[in-house]
Amino acid sequence: MTAFLFALCALIVGYFVYGKIVEHVFGPTDRPTPALRHNDGVDYIPLPTWKVFMIQLLNIAGLGPIFGALGGAIWGPSVYLWIVFGTIFAGGVHDYLSGMISLREDGKSISEVVGNHMGSTMLFIMRVFSVVLLVLVGTVFMTGPAGLLSHLTGVAVTYVLPCVLLYYFLATLLPIDTLIARFYPIFGACLIIMALGIMAGMLLGVGGHTMPEMTLENLHPLGPDKMPIWPLMFITVACGAVSGFHSTQSPLMARCLKDERLGRPVFYGAMVAEGIIALIWAAAGITFYDSTGGLAAAMKAGGAGTVVNDICIGFMGTGIGSVLAMLGVIACPITSGDTAFRSARLTLADWLGVPQEKAAKRLLFAVPLLTVGGILSQMDFNIVWRYFSWTNQTLAMIVLWTGAVYLYRTKVGSKAFIIPMVPATFMSAVTSTYILQAPEGLKLATSISYPIGIIFAVFCLALFLKKTVLNSRD
Repeated sequence: MTAFLFALCALIVGYFVYGKIVEHVFGPTDRPTPALRHNDGVDYIPLPTWKVFMIQLLNIAGLGPIFGALGGAIWGPSVYLWIVFGTIFAGGVHDYLSGMISLREDGKSISEVVGNHMGSTMLFIMRVFSVVLLVLVGTVFMTGPAGLLSHLTGVAVTYVLPCVLLYYFLATLLPIDTLIARFYPIFGACLIIMALGIMAGMLLGVGGHTMPEMTLENLHPLGPDKMPIWPLMFITVACGAVSGFHSTQSPLMARCLKDERLGRPVFYGAMVAEGIIALIWAAAGITFYDSTGGLAAAMKAGGAGTVVNDICIGFMGTGIGSVLAMLGVIACPITSGDTAFRSARLTLADWLGVPQEKAAKRLLFAVPLLTVGGILSQMDFNIVWRYFSWTNQTLAMIVLWTGAVYLYRTKVGSKAFIIPMVPATFMSAVTSTYILQAPEGLKLATSISYPIGIIFAVFCLALFLKKTVLNSRD
């Protein structure tokens, strides 16, 4: 219990201390925001700050801090450290900078932001990369909740999936304040209440379960040789620590913020809130099943959706627990899936320069995107999730490097670029090592993947320094 409480406090302190440092370094001003300059009644709409926060949290949360945290918890309580340090020093920095740079650049999609600072080649790569990731996210967050709805209601997935797809179509097409801004605050409250209820159940010892204490030992049932912590756990946790998907969502809210100084509570704050949710679910997985072996067996037998349902009922009872499981873990991924397709529409619109005020222009992108998502939804969920996880973290690495370049250029003479540079280097090692080692990658031995991953990270760091700091001295 001590380890969990310490990690929880660290996340909260991190928001107030390190979040303030990041905000100070960026330097928000009172200049008019895109929401005020380009109010079009569709995507650029000034919204109340509390709504923007709740929408941002729902956009970035989805299955990530729940399914990802449960998957990461199979390695043991050491996952707490990655959730805490990843959230404060990587995820929060990533989300804040991606949101604020987009806000400074008229709410442009993240691919346009990266291309503006990293060159035309990276612009093309990011455009393709972002659309692929967003469709994968939309697909993952389509099949996951559809499967859980089917489990809870007894209705076949083949009937549930088209209903989810229809909602996605409407949310992608309609103005942001028609569906998203109206219902997200309710679903966000469910997500928060569910997490707090589970935390209370754990701390009070409901069901006789005991929370584990901290250990750095690899407790994965398959053993450290087959399932090493580095880098597998770091990729598995995904959104619970740092997520490139968040950078595709932040521009949505950059188009709705009324003041630059609200960026820290919205962007950095939502990431910390997601980190807290991930921490609670990671602890709940190990605690409820009394061991990592028990958690792994439950995940294999019934899938993550069944595990979530069982934990909610176990810690909160069959009444409120089952209701919150349904609302929180079904509605929340759906609210990330719909904005994933919406972001994909805006990314393509920015790419091709097609205004989105008219419904016919929005249909031009929405129909093919959702058609592709519907086709991909027939694939094995686990395969789609693994590719999503790696693509997701790779995008986070690219965006962090972009943040470093941006701060170097805009904060001349300061060392502000170090704040995103350090996690960018770290994520370069994580993502490269993973794809070299993973089953869906090159399947190389750790003796090969580890040194190559480190070399790649050093290369990225050296290239950044050569193009910025060292180049300015010549």
